[in-house]
Amino acid sequence: MIVEDAFWSLFPEAMIGTVTVRGVDNRAAAEIGGQWLADQIEITAAALGEAEIGSHPAVAPWRAAYQRFGVKPSKTRSSIESLLRSAKAGRLRSINPLVDLYNVVSLKHLLPCGGEDLDRLAGDLRLTRAAGDEPFVPLGGIDNEPPPPGAVIYRDDLGVVCSCWNWREADRTKLTEATTDAVLVIEALPPISRAALDAALNELAAFVTTHLGGTAAVEIATSREDGPR
Repeated sequence: MIVEDAFWSLFPEAMIGTVTVRGVDNRAAAEIGGQWLADQIEITAAALGEAEIGSHPAVAPWRAAYQRFGVKPSKTRSSIESLLRSAKAGRLRSINPLVDLYNVVSLKHLLPCGGEDLDRLAGDLRLTRAAGDEPFVPLGGIDNEPPPPGAVIYRDDLGVVCSCWNWREADRTKLTEATTDAVLVIEALPPISRAALDAALNELAAFVTTHLGGTAAVEIATSREDGPR
């Protein structure tokens, strides 16, 4: 994955972690992934109690980040806010093993997680800012919904892969039971430490290789000159 200067200039403090998995069987261990997700949902819902999700310490930095690139965070919610709301309301359901496993890690570590099928990407995956005319068909949709100009986006040579940073995934690159190679992304903003991000990435990599087979490579991109780019 390439993180472009247009992103770093706005979010120099961000850390972008990736787990690149290859040769996995995303039909394996479906019951395990689904049960782990159900267990983690119960734990998370109990921990949240009656807390206001919008001001939760895991959500507030993302609301501020979304405001920084010009969208309303109360309407365009980060993936971690949406996930916590779904867990609290009992709406979160099993999808497939890769998605279930990264949702477990997301809830456990309170960090946004997502994933794309490498075989469905066209060219490099890039984290950048939108011109506003990039094609984007969201997960489950059929209509083109280009991102707002200036919004943070993941994109490839064909268009947007995830709109408004981690708000909505594209249908084109979604993970399915047929996925064998994928890039799983975990993002962090202050006050999250590199050690905390490392722990989440390594746990996700171990979950996948132990239960779905294949290999996993973990990387973290930062804006520092000594960090991988």
